[in-house]
Amino acid sequence: MRIGIGYDVHKLVSERPLILGGVHIPFELGLLGHSDADVLVHALMDAMLGALALGDIGQYFPDDDLKYKDADSMNLLSEIGRIIKDRNFKIVNIDSIIIAQKPKLNIYIPQMIINISKQLDINTDQVSIKATTEEYLGFTGKLEGIKSQVVVLLEERKM
Repeated sequence: MRIGIGYDVHKLVSERPLILGGVHIPFELGLLGHSDADVLVHALMDAMLGALALGDIGQYFPDDDLKYKDADSMNLLSEIGRIIKDRNFKIVNIDSIIIAQKPKLNIYIPQMIINISKQLDINTDQVSIKATTEEYLGFTGKLEGIKSQVVVLLEERKM
């Protein structure tokens, strides 16, 4: 068994889409980043890579490479999923949290779970996504950004 933790944060800005867990969420602000800035998926990829001591997503998808400009993070997640499988590991479960003052995310979480489980070829009951606020404290509470934390448990596939 191997465990990994991931963390990501992006600044909220106008004139960018808000994408979390591969879901386009209607909101007046979106996340700034080189790719689509999906903080949930970025934290998940870092957790998966960290579990196997393979570095972080910046090593695989550098933010100075134009190939990844506005990239769909769900496609990048599939690539990380293949790396995990190639190393003969499988996902046991994912536990994640999105920290955002606004918008309310609960109605979007079921679709995020479906999106992630499809990309990683796992069951939806292996993916937990929670959302919380910081009660108007800190940069997330002031609507300056959104952050996410993810823990993933991997196990070696039986031969």
